[in-house]
Amino acid sequence: MKLRCRHAMNSSTYRNIYAAVSRIPRGQVATYGQIALLAGLPGRARQVGYALSALNDPSVPWHRVINAKGEISPRSGGSEADELQRLRLEDEGIRFDSHGRIPLHLYRWRPQEAFLYTVSV
Repeated sequence: MKLRCRHAMNSSTYRNIYAAVSRIPRGQVATYGQIALLAGLPGRARQVGYALSALNDPSVPWHRVINAKGEISPRSGGSEADELQRLRLEDEGIRFDSHGRIPLHLYRWRPQEAFLYTVSV
């Protein structure tokens, strides 16, 4: 049943998520919850994770999405993807603290209020 629910999510939901992620500027990050809110899916951060794990478009900057603790979320595929995400973020000038966290007060993307709930594609 769980698998069926994940596949039942319509493609416009994923497109809205990808559109929100695509707006994150270079050198900034957003949390899964923040992207869910921007995509019109408040409280559905896990759906953002599902959408990003299904992503097949290299132009969407998936690496700029992190968890609410400022950390890279571990993936089921192992640490290679985690390391790739960290390297991409560091290449954009994002620095991690000694605990492996990104200081959100420095790097969190703060979109204009007018952008909230207007991502629909």
